[in-house]
Amino acid sequence: MMAAALAWIALKSLILILVLLGGFAYIMVFERKLLGWMQYRLGPNRVGPWGLLQPIADGVKMFFKEDLMPRDADPIVFHTAPMIALAVALLAYALIPVAPGWAIASPDAGMLTLLAITSLGVYGIALGGWASQSKYALLGSLRSTAQMVSYELAMGMAALSVMVVAGSVRFADIVDAQAGLWNIVRMPVAFLVFFIAMFAETNRTPFDLPEAEAELVSGYNTEYSGMRFAMFYMAEYVNMITAASLITLLFLGGWRGPWLPPVVWFLLKVVFLLFVFIWVRATLPRLRYDRLMHFGWKVLLPASAANLVAYAAWVALR
Repeated sequence: MMAAALAWIALKSLILILVLLGGFAYIMVFERKLLGWMQYRLGPNRVGPWGLLQPIADGVKMFFKEDLMPRDADPIVFHTAPMIALAVALLAYALIPVAPGWAIASPDAGMLTLLAITSLGVYGIALGGWASQSKYALLGSLRSTAQMVSYELAMGMAALSVMVVAGSVRFADIVDAQAGLWNIVRMPVAFLVFFIAMFAETNRTPFDLPEAEAELVSGYNTEYSGMRFAMFYMAEYVNMITAASLITLLFLGGWRGPWLPPVVWFLLKVVFLLFVFIWVRATLPRLRYDRLMHFGWKVLLPASAANLVAYAAWVALR
């Protein structure tokens, strides 16, 4: 029985990895097509019908591209860092249910476990920048670390307010608590704080300062090439899928919806949020770094703390 259970978990994990990596590839095509449409230009349209085979061409190019390493880089850490970033990104999705019972693991402390796992993702970026022995890569990794500390506090408080109202840290209970009213309506301040913090957590525009090419060439991944460079990008896009899934579970009613199967509702909400991520990238400019830190510490953190106190008092009085 134990061997069968382990084999079933391994099969589900393999399917999840293949789905996420395939999803990453076509999110990139979707983003490039959408950005092209918004900016009055063509996106990928040469490889395959409507450019749908572009991810295969990109993968082949990355696979055969020369894998370079700076002379003074730490070889072990340099090669391990992108693996850490990608492994943590994939591991986080093992805890996310896309429908009732549709998760590889469902621990009682599901939300807290997921927050603990996602906070490890910064190690891949920090180690990659440090191991490169390049001032541009090191500054990019330091920015990512400081950004994570600044915005994860506000994000954690916003998520904690949801858990306080639901009375549970299990994803299924949080979704069930939104049966009558989604949390985006019940808790708009928490949603706004969490949504903005997710842009910073995933290093997306306007908070993509760790990759600011105007100041840092390419940031923490400057010295990477080939498949190791691709691993960092895979991790970033898988993290974007995780962020959209978390927002769906915490604030958009998860898989709840009329008529359609639960998994379809979940995927529709996630795709819509991914569209918003791309829309923001096409619309807003990159913030200056001091403005980003000011916004995190002096706007989002007080707002999320006040929101948490208000909902905790409401639950206690209720």
